[in-house]
Amino acid sequence: MSTKFEVKGLFCESNGYKLRKYLDITRVGVELHEPDLMVVMMNPGSSYPLDGIDNNSVPSEAEPDTTQQQIMKVMDASAFNYARILNLSDLRTPDSNELYRFLKSDESSTVEHSIFSPSRKSELAQLFVYGVPVIFGWGVNQALIPLAKQAIDTLCISNPLGILKPNTKFSYYHPLPRVYAKQLEWVQHVTSQSSRTANAAAV
Repeated sequence: MSTKFEVKGLFCESNGYKLRKYLDITRVGVELHEPDLMVVMMNPGSSYPLDGIDNNSVPSEAEPDTTQQQIMKVMDASAFNYARILNLSDLRTPDSNELYRFLKSDESSTVEHSIFSPSRKSELAQLFVYGVPVIFGWGVNQALIPLAKQAIDTLCISNPLGILKPNTKFSYYHPLPRVYAKQLEWVQHVTSQSSRTANAAAV
């Protein structure tokens, strides 16, 4: 997948924390000025800037992680050319338990780490593109619910792609479950959702 797509992110730092504001995945050789797919996930994970600059004012090439490969598979199967990933939290850490600890701590209030917070409304308006399919896939940990609710209430997306955990309102399964068969299932499910959405739009 990495040969088919280019990955760039805007990496920055605040109060000693490494953050990533957004990540763009674009198909090699296709010129698009804005995304045809939006994705909202948990946090930036293990993706990092290839130029080694952790505090940048412009996007830089990034090393994709395995979760982003899942998004690329959906893009490839559904003929999307440009996906933008935003996260419930911009905190860069591959350890989700570290993220949950951060969210529950007082430290989280010292950093504007969520693009869905009211104070970052203008930033979100610049980065989020309406009128294209949106994937929700931040996982089902209870610690994420306040941020997930804030994102859902802010975006008001009527038919997001993704797999909502049964009997919940705010918990969408992560694109990269631990079990490989479930990873395949996630890609197939979201791909079939996107083709149904496209067919409905074409009617």
